[in-house]
Amino acid sequence: MLANYLKGKNIILASGSPRRQAFFAELDLEYTIQLKPIDESFPAHLKGTAITDYLAQQKAAAFTNLNTQDIVITSDTIVWFQDKALNKPANKKEAFTMISNLSGKTHQVMTSVSFTSLGRQITINDITQVTFKTLSTEEINYYIDHYQPYDKAGAYGIQEWFGYIAVTKIEGSHFNVMGLPTHKVYETLMTLAD
Repeated sequence: MLANYLKGKNIILASGSPRRQAFFAELDLEYTIQLKPIDESFPAHLKGTAITDYLAQQKAAAFTNLNTQDIVITSDTIVWFQDKALNKPANKKEAFTMISNLSGKTHQVMTSVSFTSLGRQITINDITQVTFKTLSTEEINYYIDHYQPYDKAGAYGIQEWFGYIAVTKIEGSHFNVMGLPTHKVYETLMTLAD
């Protein structure tokens, strides 16, 4: 359906994430993938979705030669816990610490998505509350050793074994936790069809 509305538009997905790429394919969208490396640090005063908004917009700023039909889609996801962003863990020790801290508690997953075309940018975001059961050291080590979650914010993927055994409650979009608030992306793309 979206593909019909967006005829003549060139959708550029600026994400190396297999999950985000699959979401776009499942939304029946034709798109190309273009990746541009950026510095993913952010000003220390930013909090919550201000961080993900900023990073999604920074990723879009790397695209400087857009044509009139281009729509570049960039995004960023963080886990927000105790007033702090948990990004991707650098090693097993960091991953273990992150998951241990989240064990038995509720955290927020925040994703921002920017839609950038010539002379226009729309940035949306979404927040999902996720609660974990109390996890054993054995469970945490098993997950890290078998799934190597070093490319995931907060050191876990809800779509993997870990999500099946650890998550006791979700408030909000499940897909947002996987990296894309698909319902909001769909709604926004429908508004860009003109």
